[in-house]
Amino acid sequence: MPNYSTPLRDLRFVYRELLDPGVMQGLPGCEEVTPDLVMAILEEAGRFCEERLQPLNRSGDEEGCSFDGGRVSTPTGFREAYRQFIEAGWTTLYGSPEYGGQGLPKFINMMLEEIISSANFSFGLYPGLTNGACSAIERYADAALKQRFLPNMIAGKWSGAMCLTEPHCGTDLGMVRTRAEPQADGSYLLSGSKMFITAGEHDLTENIIHLVLARTPDAPRGTQGISLFLVPKIKVNDDQTLSGANGVSCGSIEEKMGIHASSTCVINFDNALGWLVGELYQGMEAMFVMMNTERLAVGIQGLGIGEAAYQGAVAYARERVQGRAFDASRQTEGEADPILVHPDVRRMLLTMRAYTEGNRALAGWVARELDRSLRLEDPRARRDAADFVALMTPVVKAFMTDCGFEAANIGMQVYGGHGYIREHGMEQFVRDARIAQIYEGTNGIQALDLVGRKLPAHAGRYLRQFFHPVQYYLQEKANDVSMQSFQPPLAKAFGRLQRATAWLAQRGMQNPEEAGGAASEYLRLFALVALGYLWMRMAEIGIRERDGAEALFYRAKVATASFYFERILPQSGALFAAVMAGSKCMMSFEDDAF
Repeated sequence: MPNYSTPLRDLRFVYRELLDPGVMQGLPGCEEVTPDLVMAILEEAGRFCEERLQPLNRSGDEEGCSFDGGRVSTPTGFREAYRQFIEAGWTTLYGSPEYGGQGLPKFINMMLEEIISSANFSFGLYPGLTNGACSAIERYADAALKQRFLPNMIAGKWSGAMCLTEPHCGTDLGMVRTRAEPQADGSYLLSGSKMFITAGEHDLTENIIHLVLARTPDAPRGTQGISLFLVPKIKVNDDQTLSGANGVSCGSIEEKMGIHASSTCVINFDNALGWLVGELYQGMEAMFVMMNTERLAVGIQGLGIGEAAYQGAVAYARERVQGRAFDASRQTEGEADPILVHPDVRRMLLTMRAYTEGNRALAGWVARELDRSLRLEDPRARRDAADFVALMTPVVKAFMTDCGFEAANIGMQVYGGHGYIREHGMEQFVRDARIAQIYEGTNGIQALDLVGRKLPAHAGRYLRQFFHPVQYYLQEKANDVSMQSFQPPLAKAFGRLQRATAWLAQRGMQNPEEAGGAASEYLRLFALVALGYLWMRMAEIGIRERDGAEALFYRAKVATASFYFERILPQSGALFAAVMAGSKCMMSFEDDAF
């Protein structure tokens, strides 16, 4: 298994140089969140994850979770690591101080999620689901439910899970059949079965709090009749003490391609006591708070896997001796040279690096705006930040998980045959990374969300929060001589994105199949332009600092940006052509010919 080292220097670059830390510190409640504090937290997080979580990654994969009589046991070492995780206070970072949290910005939590995902993807799913559940409860539950459940969830004593999928319905949640029978005291009794429930049952916490989509007996059909309910595995008294089983049981765990140390469960509810979260029939709105939190977190998982795979591939490329360098000046004294000298290996490594560092910058940008959307006092500024986050959430989820899987596969390719066997750990990265493209809404669904919901929302209002800063920056740098390797290519790609957006807006309203057929290519085009914008800004910083004390770091930034602009951003041309081709070729294909 490749050793993982927290990329602290690059995290610091994104936080302190690319994104103005003063913006974060200027938010209400963040006055004491200094850059030194942020980096101290990340340094300690990196140390914990490297020393406690990363060593369990391979053993957890090989042992996996076990199921016996309705009980799930996590792999050896996970319970102790989780105990240390909560004792160190990592579950409390983002939680509201009113319920025992530290109230730190989501930006810090998202950087922590990257480090955890790199060190031990499966482990991170347990606290990650709890974080999402807390977000939904804090926003929509009544005061009594918040006080009863949030303190122990934020403290890590109890965990959270979200229960959406049923055997007959996945994305189409309007088909949910789980029933919620109202009781005289205002509670509900839930009955039904949910599947693919991550962290639905395990031995890490004394209770598991399920957020369950269900419908009452008189509910309207479809998504309009869905409500959200809080259902604990073990009943909880008003004073937060536990009082016995609650009709919640695990029927089985799934045998999966990857994330073996994460329990993926079938959860059965048999007259389980629960409470309404939010308004009746507004379950989708409430659940989307948790779902969108998880979609951003899943994008970060792709980033984490990509970073771990890159580090492993670089280490192997430095050590593995095969073949001779084409350039005699690069040849060593031995009979062969390290594969790092070969052009195609360098192409693979730079592709991994360009995606990973670019996505880290994108994650930071979105996380900063998320904090602004939650903390700014000016309503218009809050709305603008929220618009940006809404627009970019499907992009983060889909593109960053695609890149994570691509990076894991490239890493395996760098290893060659040794990457295909278990010993070196690359094949685990491939298996683990693959699920991130599927859960929390497949990446195709994310693309449909982008073109079908986010683009037309409020007459295109969301788009302005991305298009305007990119356009202004391109205009500002149009005559900057130092940016001439970057400004024209980005301007061309941005123009393609603008034309594709206008085409989709026009044709998509006339024929939804046109938007559906172009959605995936459009999302990737959007993402490549977003990374191009960020790489150009990073290159500007690198050019300014490349002769200073950390010259190598900044020269590498500029060189990676150049690689991105020369070898990756040109994909925008092919993606644009695919979008503009329309859907006729796929929709006119005869059904019987498949």
